[in-house]
Amino acid sequence: MDICNYVCRSKIISIAMIDKSTRRKRFETVAARRTQKILEFLDSLSNCSNRSNYEFNEDDIKKIFSAIRERVKTTEAAFDKELNRSEKIKFKL
Repeated sequence: MDICNYVCRSKIISIAMIDKSTRRKRFETVAARRTQKILEFLDSLSNCSNRSNYEFNEDDIKKIFSAIRERVKTTEAAFDKELNRSEKIKFKL
């Protein structure tokens, strides 16, 4: 990636650095908000464990947590794939 620079108040600032900082802040904001939502949904799901209000069996629980584990595994693999892709050495002439 070519890094373009511009002068701001007598200082050279790298656009790539600004872009990275902005992308990092956006990731932190969005990821934190989405993670919090997931945790809240899991808390809500745990409310279904009250047998005086709901009827369920072991098979139901296995299906629920199998689906959750599978989705977590898929999501984690997506992050791992991106990390590995960015770590590969890129050919340059």
